[in-house]
Amino acid sequence: MSHLFKFAKEQKVFDVAGVKLGGQPGQLPTVLIGSIFHKGHKIVKDPVKGVFNRRRAEHLINLQDEYSDRTGNPCMVDIVGETVEALDRYIDFVSSVTDSPILINGVDSSVRIEASRHAVEVGLKNRVVYNSLNFRCTREELQAISEMGLEAAIIQAFNPRDPTPRGMLRIITSLLERVEKYGVSKPLILTPVLDIPSIGLTAAGLRLIKENLGMPTGCPPIGVVGRWRGKTEYDPSAIDSCRGAAAALVQSMGADFIIYGSLSKAPRIFPACALVDAMIAYYARFQGVRPLTRSHPIYKVF
Repeated sequence: MSHLFKFAKEQKVFDVAGVKLGGQPGQLPTVLIGSIFHKGHKIVKDPVKGVFNRRRAEHLINLQDEYSDRTGNPCMVDIVGETVEALDRYIDFVSSVTDSPILINGVDSSVRIEASRHAVEVGLKNRVVYNSLNFRCTREELQAISEMGLEAAIIQAFNPRDPTPRGMLRIITSLLERVEKYGVSKPLILTPVLDIPSIGLTAAGLRLIKENLGMPTGCPPIGVVGRWRGKTEYDPSAIDSCRGAAAALVQSMGADFIIYGSLSKAPRIFPACALVDAMIAYYARFQGVRPLTRSHPIYKVF
């Protein structure tokens, strides 16, 4: 039987370039993943050729690293690109600024595959998380991942026929059987967020998957909060509180990682998530669970 902050199922831990994800709540801090060069990101001058404000980009990457060091929450960078040319340039730049793992996030599979191939060729294979695979992934895409020797990938639990937690569990169970045959030994499961109300389903699906599969699981609960139409009725600062609330909900359900949106949000997201991680870790001690690292937020934020 699972308890509030402890799963009956043994929980796996994956190591991606030194960043560990998974385990029982309280063992490892939530890994926070910020995005850069996404659609509409003002630092991008030419999304086709990959021309961008290098000074501003470096500042944002360093900002996330700084808050990761201060709070104890590990981080990754989600690199988004519209073309292979652009994504290759982004990958080269980000990897020169930070040692964090990188999510390679292209607009379609052909862009993701070619950009991932570039990353492997320049020696970044162990830092790459392929972003992402879903129910539409093809044999050709999986074969390319296998040929490159990529081990880590985001696997989406989106089930178009059944968006309930049970539907998420069914489709991810089927997907895992497929991707593991192609060498994806570190699948990072992502439960979908469709709108603000659906975050409740997202969190429940996340917990159900961890209860049944014991795999590192996370979600992107922050982005939709910014699109909330009702936010104009409240103080402007309320939006940050609401983002923190969304993150806290999924953390309390066992989220191992959160994709939180633009790197510029790091100063507001990291402290909130660190505080929740510390609270969970403190209670977990009474369940016989202790942090696996001395850099856990419980040792840093109090």
